[in-house]
Amino acid sequence: MKRLKHFFSLFVLLFLVWLSFKSLLPETASSGDVPLTEFSTERAMSQLKVISQKPHYVGSPAHAEVRGYIIDELKKLGLETSVQEGYVLDSWWGSSTLVKPKNIVARYKGTGTGKAVLLMSHYDSAPHSKSHGASDAGSGVVTVLESLRAYLAAGVEPENDIIVLFTDSEELGLDGATLFVKEHPWAKDVGIALNFEARGSSGPSNMIVETNGGNENLIKEFEKAGLEYPVATSLMYSIYKMLPNDTDSTVLREDGDIPGFFFAFIDSHYNYHTVNDNVNNLDPRTLEHQGQYLLPLIKHFAQVDLSTIKSTQDRVYFDTPLFTFVSYPFAWVLPMAIIALVVFILLLIKGFRDKKLRGGPVGRGFLALFISLGCALLLLQIFVWLMPSLYPQYNDMLPVFIYNGHWYTIAFVMMSLAFSFGVYSRLCKLEHTVSTYVAPLALWVIINILVAIYLKGAGYFIIPLLFGLVAFFIMIKQKKLSVILMLLLVAPGIFVFSPLVQFFPVGLGPSAYWISILFTVLVFGLSLPVIGYYKSKRFLGYIGLILTFVFLGVAHAKSDYTQERQKPNSLLYYQNDSDSNAYWVTYDDYIDNWVEGYLGSNPKAASEYITNASGSKYNTSFSYAKETSVIDLEETIIIKEKDEVVDGNREVTLSIRPQRRINRIRLFADKDTPFKMLSYNKKEYKPDSTETLYKKRRTNALLSYYMGEGEELEFSFTIPAGADPKISFREYSFDLLEHPKFTVSTRPKTMMPKPFIVNDAIIQERVINVDELAFATSQNDTLQLQE
Repeated sequence: MKRLKHFFSLFVLLFLVWLSFKSLLPETASSGDVPLTEFSTERAMSQLKVISQKPHYVGSPAHAEVRGYIIDELKKLGLETSVQEGYVLDSWWGSSTLVKPKNIVARYKGTGTGKAVLLMSHYDSAPHSKSHGASDAGSGVVTVLESLRAYLAAGVEPENDIIVLFTDSEELGLDGATLFVKEHPWAKDVGIALNFEARGSSGPSNMIVETNGGNENLIKEFEKAGLEYPVATSLMYSIYKMLPNDTDSTVLREDGDIPGFFFAFIDSHYNYHTVNDNVNNLDPRTLEHQGQYLLPLIKHFAQVDLSTIKSTQDRVYFDTPLFTFVSYPFAWVLPMAIIALVVFILLLIKGFRDKKLRGGPVGRGFLALFISLGCALLLLQIFVWLMPSLYPQYNDMLPVFIYNGHWYTIAFVMMSLAFSFGVYSRLCKLEHTVSTYVAPLALWVIINILVAIYLKGAGYFIIPLLFGLVAFFIMIKQKKLSVILMLLLVAPGIFVFSPLVQFFPVGLGPSAYWISILFTVLVFGLSLPVIGYYKSKRFLGYIGLILTFVFLGVAHAKSDYTQERQKPNSLLYYQNDSDSNAYWVTYDDYIDNWVEGYLGSNPKAASEYITNASGSKYNTSFSYAKETSVIDLEETIIIKEKDEVVDGNREVTLSIRPQRRINRIRLFADKDTPFKMLSYNKKEYKPDSTETLYKKRRTNALLSYYMGEGEELEFSFTIPAGADPKISFREYSFDLLEHPKFTVSTRPKTMMPKPFIVNDAIIQERVINVDELAFATSQNDTLQLQE
């Protein structure tokens, strides 16, 4: 009979784990047959197919096509639509980024005069890696278009204006959001922003709050919207606030004091910023989830007084399968932790007084807990040490979630459970389970005290502990326990923590597997009121060990590259016109056959030829290079518009005019050059507080300019008379595989362009000798750069 109860309880525990994941995401995507007043994933997908037909990064031919399509779709909805454009110069430590975003802005008038609701996403795709931008962030664009269409179809007049903003140049530095906040008159009208983003191509969409103050009123209104699948925890909110933030929502908050929410899905991160970010790889259920956020939120916030949305107080909040969304004030966190501590101490006193707790079994409980955790973490570390030798190909995937990452997660969870079942079966007797339970409760009490002091957003961790203390009280007081009651008391721990076991590796990469192990062991401890009484713990440990090897085997079988799991690689042509040398270069550590066809089987270190790389998100340097023949490319024309001395300072203006399609220009000057003024396309870089010589320049880099079609660069600077301005520039075109003067074979289907770096590019580097440049004598003068 007991074995039957144990089998039943194990089945229920597995069901609770399944339910904790099932509740995160809609099971199906809505068809095109749903009423016009409802969000339809199928209708949104039809728009996404148009938007994501081609890569549409800033300056690409498809960029303007996508912008035109979105404008047409907004006009069909009857919205006042316009394009906001202008140069944005972002500067830090003496280096600047210049770009000319073209934001799509539209407005639907409400009946009132209060603050407006801003619906936003970005429409540019990531450059370099031929990403089609289906998830990032075409999914956000169509979520806004379809949700707004459904809202307007209902014929309800909003109280508040609804502003739509599709930013440009988000991928290049959040420049479109900066342009909107700083220069668009509508920015001051916004009361709340709802931003839709992506960092993968599947999984549930997570809600994150953006606010300069407290989140209390935002969370209260979010709760009132009655969302069916809210995936939101204040833990993510607190962690996000401590990390460097880089979304359009951050710009709105920091530069415009505009609070709001952004929603982003992060699973299948290996598709992020790659050629695989296409419509076929976007999970329709994920797009459905985005729509199930936005449409109810439009309905709610269109009628709310947004002037009261800001607050100075914060709330703890979290989602559960049964209660959907729970929140309470931060002010409760410390008192609840103290209450838990006091109750735990009182229960210990009662347990020892009633002789239900014994010192020896309590000690063995601590020993079992820490041995289980320590062994699992030690084996994980051994695997981490061995992984570069076993799977060198992982080195070229950069710090993202690897293709077989979920299989490793399952394997490490099974390993943690195997150790826990095995160690507890040897050290802890069934009749002493109540004593064994002291260790995990004590650890959770300590965790919650630390949370109350340092990380209040994780304050909801107290909820499973409180249920655990109730279970502890019943175990002390009663001899015969109800399995059903104990299952109900351990359920909150499974609901709250099971999703985190998967979330952290997906969000932070394989380096976060230790967090999965930690939560697995701690949840195992919280579940001792059920599994502590299993007689077959050793057998379950063996099963867990077998499953560990099974899932490691599956991960190993999926560690190679296929047409579905392509190897990321890189190839660039680098030409230095100053010394008339050219090179094939790569960022790759693991040279495959395709790259080897250009760099050979024994390429030299790139540092022997090239002093610095072209820059990347993760500061990756060129790894290998090989000399090759110089290609005759159209030279950029340099025109000196001004060069004169005024009050002891030399003022120079250069006009840089590319003669072929250029996507990016970078300017460099010795970091000790005593600049007194720097200006790019009449956007002046502001010096540091001393207002002299731009002393904080840390590198030679001056400017990175992402160019639209037909754009030029006007570069002006002021230096003391007699100073020598040693200036060079690099120009990049992302057309190595298409350029008629190059013959580069198509990548095999098992390979793809590596993301987050300049890739498939032609790079030319030159020195600008300002003294040798001749003046322009007329408007049509075209004087080439003289070496």
